[in-house]
Amino acid sequence: MSTSIDSHFWDKFIEKTKRYPMKPGIERWHVRHAEAYIQYFKNTPLSSHSSHHVNDYLKQKARSRVIEDWQLRQIILSVKILFMDVLAVPWADNFPWNKWFSQANQLPSNHPTVSRHVSKVDIQSIIHSSLDKGQRQLFKQVYELYPDHIINLIRIIRLKNYSIRTEHSYLGWFLRFILFHSLKDPVTLAENNVAQFLDYLVIERQVSSSTQAQALCAIVFFYKYVLQYELDDSIKFFHSKKPKRLPVVLSQQEVLSVFSFIEGKTQRLMANLLYGCGMRLMECVRLRVLDIDFDYHQILIREAKGKKDRIVPIPQKLVDDLKLHLEQVKALHEEDLKQGLGRVILPGALARKYPNAETEFRWQFVFPSSRISQHQPSGKFYRFHTHESNLQRHIKQASKKSGINKRVSCHTLRHSFATHLLESGYDIRTVQELLGHSDVSTTMIYTHVLNKPGVSVVSPLDTLELKEPLNNS
Repeated sequence: MSTSIDSHFWDKFIEKTKRYPMKPGIERWHVRHAEAYIQYFKNTPLSSHSSHHVNDYLKQKARSRVIEDWQLRQIILSVKILFMDVLAVPWADNFPWNKWFSQANQLPSNHPTVSRHVSKVDIQSIIHSSLDKGQRQLFKQVYELYPDHIINLIRIIRLKNYSIRTEHSYLGWFLRFILFHSLKDPVTLAENNVAQFLDYLVIERQVSSSTQAQALCAIVFFYKYVLQYELDDSIKFFHSKKPKRLPVVLSQQEVLSVFSFIEGKTQRLMANLLYGCGMRLMECVRLRVLDIDFDYHQILIREAKGKKDRIVPIPQKLVDDLKLHLEQVKALHEEDLKQGLGRVILPGALARKYPNAETEFRWQFVFPSSRISQHQPSGKFYRFHTHESNLQRHIKQASKKSGINKRVSCHTLRHSFATHLLESGYDIRTVQELLGHSDVSTTMIYTHVLNKPGVSVVSPLDTLELKEPLNNS
């Protein structure tokens, strides 16, 4: 800017950037981003800008195929400084800056929604997306020694249509098993070697019973399907004791309190669905438009845990909010289509069977991401669903603000859904169907609220006649 007024304006802008933690020299990039915003609306004075201008601008940037996540966050912060700190316009205080920051990330290539659609075993992709940094070097060592073992393990897991998280888990346990036995070929190992590894996990690593069981399943799977060898069922090893834990449940008043502190209409709607329908977190974020049936007043949850579909009712209180939300999603999709985008990844082989379906609105995610992401195997750009960590963060923050001392998570809302239904008199089989449990024994854990052993007993302390109150000094 050439004039003295412009110079003063940008001096003030740079001074305001110091309120935010950033490396020295980054201020000039924020100036450039702010200038780019002003230039984008060069025919509109800044004084007449509203939240709609900022929202439209950030949507445009989020659609970019070349802007990295960190660059988008930098752009969001620059615009925030411009309107909140420099211009101090009233509407900026209520603009959903946090929502934009939290949704500025693309789904990574190792995210289950993205990687579950990969069928070809690509070793480089596995190294960079399926493994953490500590396992990558080990993977390279094992792969160099036993490439067929690794390729066949992954190939069989995918042929059996196991989840990508199961694939990551089984691969990780296979690597740890090989490392524990000094990189020996598993063909040369037997039941006693498996027992040694399982004992080590409990005695030395002090893992839980579920973790030990997971390791055993992975090793048994490898021997059975890759080496075509059935391990003896009578393997003797030290079993980790399984603790009997009850689920954390919120009262209805606590649920209301948590909801009242959730910032953002979309996040609040998602939280209401978790509690109102008993959904798991990933079931909620993976909902598609065609899964919601307002006529029959129900939601179809596809390919849930165990690859099972189930139907849950739509809470009457959410109907209007859900319809309004879908109108906004449709408007976003239509804007994407105008710019040559609008694709969504399809389950299974539907993309090959129906080539045009990926741009249809009915297949779009109900809770789309703010970012356009590239699917590495295909090279196409898709709008995936919002990252599940966004809702997790909102629930955690809301529970803290509400003053609830319980350990609250998204799954706590599912626990509360089941518990409150049983308290209301619904039978255990109905709750089992709504939760999608294969075995009713899994659902029985929620009956603790009905049995309440000992809770109704009057403590002898309450019948003891004390001469003085305990709090008197």
